[in-house]
Amino acid sequence: MATAGHRSPKLTAVLVGDDPASAIYVRTKTRTCEGLGIDSETIELPENVSTKDLIGYIDELNTNKGVDGILVQLPLPSGVDTEAVLDNIDPRKDVDGLHPHNVGLLVQGRPRFVPATPGGIMQMLDRRGIEIEGANAVIIGRSEIVGKPMASLLMHRNATVTVCHSRTRDLPAVCRSADILVVAVGRDAMVTKDFVKSGATVIDVGINRVAARARVEDIFGEYSDWEKFNQRGYIVVGDVHPEVEEIAGALTPVPGGVGPLTIGMLMSNTLEAAARLRATSTG
Repeated sequence: MATAGHRSPKLTAVLVGDDPASAIYVRTKTRTCEGLGIDSETIELPENVSTKDLIGYIDELNTNKGVDGILVQLPLPSGVDTEAVLDNIDPRKDVDGLHPHNVGLLVQGRPRFVPATPGGIMQMLDRRGIEIEGANAVIIGRSEIVGKPMASLLMHRNATVTVCHSRTRDLPAVCRSADILVVAVGRDAMVTKDFVKSGATVIDVGINRVAARARVEDIFGEYSDWEKFNQRGYIVVGDVHPEVEEIAGALTPVPGGVGPLTIGMLMSNTLEAAARLRATSTG
């Protein structure tokens, strides 16, 4: 991607601790960067790193003109002040779109960077031709990474949005009102057919490892790939039960659905950050 006199865009990920899912995501990001000609590096820090020291690393990346995008992999360990860390990322390099400045721009409908997973979901809906305007959209999960930005994006496209959470009364009934149902709760196969109206579009954001054989049998009944399960010691399932496929108009697969688009949108944000930073430095 680099041309004479110009360096390639560069994305730096900060990985704290040894969370397996986070490590997989960062490795996938690195491989994708390599395939696209984007420079990539990962700063790996121990789980017991202090908030102060972590912010020190962020400050160095903020001032490094060779870095265009900064990704702090979440969740951070419980001993780290996540808000303080995110607050200290240069908003112009915040390719995850989680700095308060970028969150505010998103809420106002003029985003600098759209968080990767919600951005990928919007691309998926548009490319599949799913009607958003006027649709009833229900989101299960109100995280800063998925639920809240997803709600903003859908509202700005004139959907009627309901955000559900652990205290929502009669959750299945609320979900059955949805033309578009986005599920991001981190609980394997939680959403069953009782949550979904016939023909609804269901977006499964969940990535869950199931290592208990009894739970696999509970989800799938007669599971057909025990050899693979025995080799790995687990299977990966979403937040949506496989039975939902019987009545949904469209259902994203897990794995292979939202995940690749999340990576794709992160790459897009990195390229956008590089273009803007260079335009500023030359202007």
